[in-house]
Amino acid sequence: MSEAFVLNIVLFLPLLGAGLLPLSPTDHDDFTRRWTLGVMSLQFLLTLWLYTRFDSSVAGLQFETRLPWIEGWGVHYQIGLDGYNILLVMLTAFLGPLVTAGAFSAIGKDVKLFYAMVLLIQFAMMGAFLAQDLFLFYVFWEAMLIPMFLLIGIWGGARRIYATLKFVLYTAFGSILMLAAVIYLVWSLQTSTGVVSFAFADLVKARLPLEVQVWLLAAFALSFAIKVPMVPLHTWLPDAHVEAPTAGSVILAGVLLKMGTYGFMKLGFPLFPDATALFAPMLMTLAVVSIVYGACLALVQDDIKKIIAYSSISHLGYVMLGLLSLELVGIQGAVIQMVSHGLVAAGLFLMVGMVYERCHTRELAAYGGLAKLLPVYSVFFMVLTLASVGLPTTSGFTGEFLVLLGAFKAAWPPHALGLNHLPLVLAVVAVGGVVLGALYMLRFALGFLFGAAKAPHQPLHDLNTREKTILGLIVVGVFALGLFPDEPLRKTELAAKAYKQLVSTSRLPRAAP
Repeated sequence: MSEAFVLNIVLFLPLLGAGLLPLSPTDHDDFTRRWTLGVMSLQFLLTLWLYTRFDSSVAGLQFETRLPWIEGWGVHYQIGLDGYNILLVMLTAFLGPLVTAGAFSAIGKDVKLFYAMVLLIQFAMMGAFLAQDLFLFYVFWEAMLIPMFLLIGIWGGARRIYATLKFVLYTAFGSILMLAAVIYLVWSLQTSTGVVSFAFADLVKARLPLEVQVWLLAAFALSFAIKVPMVPLHTWLPDAHVEAPTAGSVILAGVLLKMGTYGFMKLGFPLFPDATALFAPMLMTLAVVSIVYGACLALVQDDIKKIIAYSSISHLGYVMLGLLSLELVGIQGAVIQMVSHGLVAAGLFLMVGMVYERCHTRELAAYGGLAKLLPVYSVFFMVLTLASVGLPTTSGFTGEFLVLLGAFKAAWPPHALGLNHLPLVLAVVAVGGVVLGALYMLRFALGFLFGAAKAPHQPLHDLNTREKTILGLIVVGVFALGLFPDEPLRKTELAAKAYKQLVSTSRLPRAAP
């Protein structure tokens, strides 16, 4: 069996699983849960096998499938693995079974429909990462909206309709502009070369005037920045997280937000290098503003879900800073930070869901003394808290350290020559975001785990075997990426170099080399 065939199985397995769910017994919710877990687990095992077969010494696509789809438009069904997406595909496949198992006791209404939506959004997210044709990418990008809309709208909290409509309106607005930019980009390629193609490899060769690049990058960037989200386009995220069921929050934080940063890395910046050079100071400033502003908002929240939601804005600001540094170490740090945030935020949201099932409140003031009441739970919570803070040996340290190292390496030469001091100022402020991150997470842990035990929460049952297994696997991933980052970094190195070369081909001077 060829690797390309296996990659197609990895992509379509959740769709097949969702399609077969209606055939399952209508009154056997446990069968639905076990079926979905089996499909997700098989997808992860196949993805893990592909990861071991991925050759880090080969540049470009591996395990590629390219078939004609709409030939008159130059559209192909083209998927493959490369250094851009290999770790994000692994992250998506890894979190799939954990999301499924985490919802076993939390979802009792319309169980079959719920797990069908989880499988469908898994299919759409995996497709967006694997797609190498811009038309195919856009189809998957839009397809993610439908199951997430239903996950929040049906199984969410009291304000679920408001939250899901806000999420869809924000995302759809950005997507419409991106569609217009996609059409113009393909038309420009045809006009200049005579080639009609949506393939990334063809589109990246188009050399457009600066004025055109500015408008096209603005359209792409708006869509991607909403998904990240970057300040000031972030206001949909806290509402979506607070109202979403735990599984929805894990999918949002663990994978869906990475679509924005991946879009910038794979498409936005390489397609429009001149416009990227022009906008780089502004985008770097917004990235650092997101780091600090997200951390400050997390510091004053009393809803435990909102603390983690705002922390996501801060952590993904580091990803944008690393991508814009155009230093190899910073670019690779951005990829590691994406994966690290996916693991840590997913784990924290799962833990919030576990304690909410026991106590039925998300108010931080209602908690205290959980270290005595739930000792095993508290150990896992502290490990993930320290990973979020960036403690050495955890994945959080690896990602943030590499990003900041890349930011300083890029900022120092223009500062030393007296040409531009802004990049260095931004890098220094970004370091301050690490301090703020420690403040809000340790404040969270202090009020959550320590102090006097609240009487209404007693007695409480500690984690069961299923919950320990879910969190244990996440913790293993956090330490594996923190202690042994060399192998993942080798997988992404050639792609990071290609990204740097593509974005550095700008004819404009950059704020930082």
